[in-house]
Amino acid sequence: MICCVGPQDLMCLKKLTSADQLHNDFLQDGEFPMPLRRGEVQGFNFDRMVVEFTMLNQNMEIQCAISTGAMDDLEGKRDVKPHQRLDQFMRLREVIEEQASRKFFEEQVSVHRPVVLRSNDFSIVASIRRPHRS
Repeated sequence: MICCVGPQDLMCLKKLTSADQLHNDFLQDGEFPMPLRRGEVQGFNFDRMVVEFTMLNQNMEIQCAISTGAMDDLEGKRDVKPHQRLDQFMRLREVIEEQASRKFFEEQVSVHRPVVLRSNDFSIVASIRRPHRS
């Protein structure tokens, strides 16, 4: 997670990998990007099978969405009904928003294009949460 706000946050800098540093070559003068801030949950789009939400980059609204498959993988469930999708999003909101912020900055997504999260965006997180079977 990119959480640094200035040169005093040296511990946070240690969390940035060399790949993160390559992706963040736009940083200047000891300043670091703040994560996107929480916006609004817009709802479940049945036609697209995504939950739509917004994040804020300074005062600009970023349209975001997460696929139901990604949420199911994160939670390890497959039997979630359409009317339960917003509750599922709320349970997973923190990790979803963290990943949306990371994807926005790492891929330098335009504010005019939505950030769409799919299962592969969470492959590491899902493998950690998935119970090991012996």
